[in-house]
Amino acid sequence: MKNFAGKIKGGFIALRKSGILTWVLLLALWQIASLFNSPDFLPGPITTILGAREIVVNGLLLQYFLISFQRILIGWALGIVIAVPLGLLIGSIKSVRQLLEPFINFFRFVPAIGFLTLFLMWFGVGEKSKIILIIYATIFPVIINTIAGVASIHPDRLHAAASLGASRFQIFYSVIIPASVPHIFTGVRLGLSGAIVSIISAEMLAAQEGIGYLIYTSRLYFRTDWIFTGIFVLGVMGYVSDRLLRLAGKKFLRHYGLAENKA
Repeated sequence: MKNFAGKIKGGFIALRKSGILTWVLLLALWQIASLFNSPDFLPGPITTILGAREIVVNGLLLQYFLISFQRILIGWALGIVIAVPLGLLIGSIKSVRQLLEPFINFFRFVPAIGFLTLFLMWFGVGEKSKIILIIYATIFPVIINTIAGVASIHPDRLHAAASLGASRFQIFYSVIIPASVPHIFTGVRLGLSGAIVSIISAEMLAAQEGIGYLIYTSRLYFRTDWIFTGIFVLGVMGYVSDRLLRLAGKKFLRHYGLAENKA
C-alpha cells in the first residue's frame, strides 16, 4: 500500500515539475468558465480545437504561420547583425559610448509599434516596413545587453592582456568578445520576444496575411475560437523558438559558459 501511495505521489510530483499539471488545471478552468458563457464570447478548449481544425484543414493557419515566421526570422537576424557590432563598439570605446548612449537610452523607450505609421509612410505597406519594424524591435535589447556584457568584464583581465603584450585589437577579439557572449545571447533571446510582439501588432494594422491578421480579422466573423487559435500559435511559436535557441546556444556556445545558464 505504501509503495502504491509513493508511486502516486511520485507521479504527481513529476507532472508538477514537467508543467503538465499546470496545463491540465488551466484547461479545466478554461472549460468550466466556458460553460457559463456563449461560444462567441468564450469558447472552450474543445470548441477552439474544432475551430482550429477548419483553418488547419484548408491550409490557412500554416500559410499565415509561415508568413509571420519568415518576417520575424529575417528582421530578427538583420537586427542581430546590426546590433552586436554596434553594442561591442559602444561598450568598448568611450568616445563612441558618449556619442551614442543618449540616442540609445532615448529610443529604447519608444516601442516599435509607435513607428509603424511612420514606417508605412516611408517604406510602404509591403514587407519592407514590417521587416524594418522588427529590426527596430530587435536591436535595442541586443545592444543594451552587449554593452552590459562588455561593462561586466573585470578591468584586471584587460590589464593582464595588455601587460602580456596584446594589442587593442587582440584584446577586443580575444577578451572582450568571448566574455560578452553570454550577455549577447540573453539580448538575442529578448530581441526574439520583441520581434514577435512587433510583427503581430504590425500585421493587425497593416497586413493582408499573417497570424496577427488572422487574430484581428476573426472578430469580423465572430470567430473567437480562431482568435484563441492565433494566440495559442503565437505562444507555441515563441516558446519553441526560444527553446531551440537555448539548445543551440548550449551546444555551440558551451565554452563561453552558456551551458551553466538554466534560465
